[in-house]
Amino acid sequence: MRHILPSLIASALLALPAGAQTLDRILETGELNLGYRTDAAPLSYQKEDGNPAGYTPLVCVSVAQSIANALKLENLDVAFVPVTTEDRFEKVASGEIDLLCGAATITLDRREIVDFSDPVYVDGTAILLPNGVQGSLSDLAGKKLGVRAATTTEEALDLSLSAANLTAEVITFENHADGISAMESKEIDAYFADQSILMGLFQSSPKASELMISNEILTIEKQGLAMARGDADFRLLVDASISDLFNNGKMREFFDAVMPGAEPGAALQAMYLLSPTAR
Repeated sequence: MRHILPSLIASALLALPAGAQTLDRILETGELNLGYRTDAAPLSYQKEDGNPAGYTPLVCVSVAQSIANALKLENLDVAFVPVTTEDRFEKVASGEIDLLCGAATITLDRREIVDFSDPVYVDGTAILLPNGVQGSLSDLAGKKLGVRAATTTEEALDLSLSAANLTAEVITFENHADGISAMESKEIDAYFADQSILMGLFQSSPKASELMISNEILTIEKQGLAMARGDADFRLLVDASISDLFNNGKMREFFDAVMPGAEPGAALQAMYLLSPTAR
């Protein structure tokens, strides 16, 4: 099979009719369209050369191979399509992309728009802070807190502040790069994001020695691959592939590849144990 590589060049695609069943469309066109986040390293991001990288794109490359094998397609053209936090689920629902391979938390509200695969990762909201600052939420009362707009992290921060009866100035950013820049220049006192994303931001920051990631996790969030609602055959094939990846140890290999030196947390270790499904 050609073109199934982690470094596939992202391309713009015409929207396909949402009503058609996904596997039928793939058989007819010989194409599979995968959406990915460009700014959610190390889970999903765009490299300097414009190509996709990260944990979930690696997962989707293996899923694409499984789809090609199941459909007996010798040639499957796979296109990675960049998406934003604002348009990613709409592109899935409209049929413009067949599978969303970004860092997408599974929520009931989102399931009103799209379906999700079995979970592929477990993440949680953490806090990036200046070195030496207490890492609990209560210590940040009255401070300037940064967060990426239109994410479950923004919702989690608002709910956490409300539940703790705390007030703070919440500043939203259009992307994580702007958020980490504000943190580095001390325009904000803390930055909230998924723990995996904070790890990537922290490791790449020129001021990493001045920063730290808190041990406190505000949420535990399951993440999956989003697809159009009501397509049971496509979802079954995707879930079967994901189950095999957990069963044969590939998911752990993907984790080690994108987060070298890190150890999976308790929730992720439980997922490695529970995710394989008997055939």
